[in-house]
Amino acid sequence: MGTFNRMHLIRQVDLLTLRLFLSAVEEKQIGLAAIRENVSASTATKRIHDLEHIAGLELLERTPRGVVPTPAGTVLARHVRKIFGSLEDIRSEIAAFTEGMQGDLTVASAQSIIAPFLARELGEFGRQYPKVRLIVHEIENREIVQEVARGEADLGLFAAAHELDLTGVDVTPYRRDRIVVALPRDHRLADRLSVTFEELLPENVIAVGPMVNAFRAAARRLGREFEPGQSVRTGGVALSLVRAGLGVTAQPESLVGREFLDGIAVVELAEPWAERKVHLATAAGRRPGPACRALMEQLLDRPADDPS
Repeated sequence: MGTFNRMHLIRQVDLLTLRLFLSAVEEKQIGLAAIRENVSASTATKRIHDLEHIAGLELLERTPRGVVPTPAGTVLARHVRKIFGSLEDIRSEIAAFTEGMQGDLTVASAQSIIAPFLARELGEFGRQYPKVRLIVHEIENREIVQEVARGEADLGLFAAAHELDLTGVDVTPYRRDRIVVALPRDHRLADRLSVTFEELLPENVIAVGPMVNAFRAAARRLGREFEPGQSVRTGGVALSLVRAGLGVTAQPESLVGREFLDGIAVVELAEPWAERKVHLATAAGRRPGPACRALMEQLLDRPADDPS
């Protein structure tokens, strides 16, 4: 067979081969080892033969009744058991991070972020960490930042705005989307590729609660005043009113569900502030807890265009 080559053993032997060898020792037949490890008998025979070639030693003695380990095979079997024992220890210790993570995790966010982005992420997180109790506060931007700064929420997700005071929080960019304009299909602006906010001001604008302040600030920059024709709490209600021909609205594109597209036209809002930047907020200078860190890693690992 040759001489034992430690480096060849380390570099060329995989865990399945070691498992097959150990199963052959324990079952005393290569065929039974193959069944136990769910491979063909020929695959098992070849892998064990290759293992002996790499080791440079005969590891199994073939007999009419099956196989028995040689003295070298007995030594290797003992160490292989230790290897798999260590692997099980690794699995158990890593599982403890997942299975053992528990406690409360409070997340503060706006409805316009929860619906298109956060809900599915929280669902996935809840399935992965079932012992963590998720508490969701649906509030508006300013309150989100304040809750995180006061320690009332572990994590906040908010849309960036010039007027927001970010004192007391550390901020991490998360996602981007755009504010778009939804109009009835027969509206005079429906065939346009884009419209400005100034062009919308004469219209009956249906404002979703969080957008009212943004519209008022945009109007002030134009030297105008803004008062919504109707003010509603959710984007879905606003889109329903638009589809009924009662006005126009502007809201994040991610909230314009496919179920509304048959009855409305969607055009770009040609304003610098129409790009919405969503950030994560944690308490300034404070290391987030394990559950919060795990959720942040999940959120930040997801590509921005991932539909899942």
